[in-house]
Order: sequence, then C-alpha cells, then structure tokens
Amino acid sequence: MAFQHNLKLGESINNNQLTSIFLCSPQGGMRRSHKTNTLVIVSDHTNLLYEDRWEGKVFHYTGMGQNGDQDINYMQNRTLAESRTNGVEIHLFEVFRESEYIYMGEVSLSAAPYEEQQLDKGDKLRKVVVFPVTLKSAKNPIAVPEKLVQEKNALKEKNAAKLTNEQVLNRALNASRKAATRKTVAKTFDRDPNVMEYAKRWASGICQLCEKSAPYFNKKNKPHLHTHHIKWLSKGGEDTIENTVALCPNCHDKMHILDLQEDVHKLKQKVKNHNFKLLMEV
Repeated sequence: MAFQHNLKLGESINNNQLTSIFLCSPQGGMRRSHKTNTLVIVSDHTNLLYEDRWEGKVFHYTGMGQNGDQDINYMQNRTLAESRTNGVEIHLFEVFRESEYIYMGEVSLSAAPYEEQQLDKGDKLRKVVVFPVTLKSAKNPIAVPEKLVQEKNALKEKNAAKLTNEQVLNRALNASRKAATRKTVAKTFDRDPNVMEYAKRWASGICQLCEKSAPYFNKKNKPHLHTHHIKWLSKGGEDTIENTVALCPNCHDKMHILDLQEDVHKLKQKVKNHNFKLLMEV
C-alpha cells in the first residue's frame, strides 16, 4: 500500500515537517525510513558539493559520500539502486532556500545508475554514482518560481567569488559540460558559477570583444563585465570555460542582437589561444 503523506506537488515544508511526515532522519541528502518504507532524497542546491540537475524530464541525482570515490553499495545508494525490486518508495525534494523543502513528487529509476567525475569536499576529483530518476505521477517536472532559481544562482556566484584562483580553475575545468535546464515561468539555464567566475578573472576587467576596459566598477569594486557563451546554450552550446567569455554590457548586447560571425570568430580565436591551465592572480 502506498504511503499516504498528503503533500501536493510543489508544496513547501520545513525540515521538521519533512521529518515528522516521513518519520526519517532530520539530516542528510538520502533519508531512509523503515517505518514508512520510504527513501527521501533531498537535492540541496544551496550546497555547492553535488551537481544534481534536470535534463529534460530526467533528474540526475548524485549519491551519498562527500569524500573519495562513491560506492553504489554504500548505505542508501544501495537502497536507491535496488528500488525497482525492494518496494521502497522514493520521494524527491529540492531546496533553493535554507530550510525550505519543495516536494517534487515520487520518483523511480528511469535507467541504470552510472558513474561520472565530480569534485569531493576537499576539491579532489573522484567518481560519483548518479541516479537518473523520473517522476511517477507527472509527465514533466513542476515549474518552480523563477525567483528561487535566480536566488540559488546568485548564492552560488557569491560563493564562487570567494574562492582562490586555484579553486576556481579546478572547479571550472571539472564542471559539467551540459547546462541543466528546468521549467519556471520561462525556461532558464542553471549556469555553473565557477565557469562564470573563471571567465571574469581571465578577462581581468577587459572586454574580450572590443578589448576596452569595463565601463564601470560594481558595488564590490570589481569591473562590471557580463559572461557570454560563444555558442548560445539555447543552441546547444556547452557551459564550459572553452565556450565562455567576459564582455562589456554593450558588446554582450551586440552579440545577442547581431551575433556576427566575425565577432564569433574573434572570440573563438581568443579561446583557442588561451592557456586554460593558467590563471594569473588578480
């Protein structure tokens, strides 16, 4: 018999409510409850460690383990991996603000778990187990308020700006190549903040198209430049440092209105000639 939680898709609850409803632990990203025969998986987007993402209708959820290679047989990784046969219900929540858990719905594995590389808590590259899941009661992921996605992206950008050049380079080089997408009021792309931060530091305050200094400094006394994907994400471009440059607002506007081939070629040449293993102190 299915567990009766009485939550509606898109409903927001706090951690205490989640714990009391599912009778699970108040901590962790994967919370097993034997009393309700459920596994709550929490994708906390305020946590910079895991790279969970929607790709269309499939949510790619990173397994347990913060340091070193992950093991598919480790604790709740195994529960989720065997969820097609063990009878455990899987319920997905996403977090965009601290202590605000949005119920996305019951999910099930849509394909076999696979391995990919991500950075661990110590910024060391490791293998992680990724579980592709889809919603059981809805054809598409529910739309979340665009403001929440913007707040999450702003938080990640703020945290990326605090990193050392070495950390930014390491995280940008190992960022997921495909931009995550999700449904809001309008379709938005979850851009990797480390890729954006790298492009700005590489530019060192100079627009990479017109080659003039940024028009002004922002409130944090940093040159105001926009990051731009040479091949737009909406056209299949990758969210990588090889496809991202920093432009003054005027040139950024020009690229989105005209996207002239000579400008595209110039930016591609800059990327081609750049040594991405180096990032000078700024």
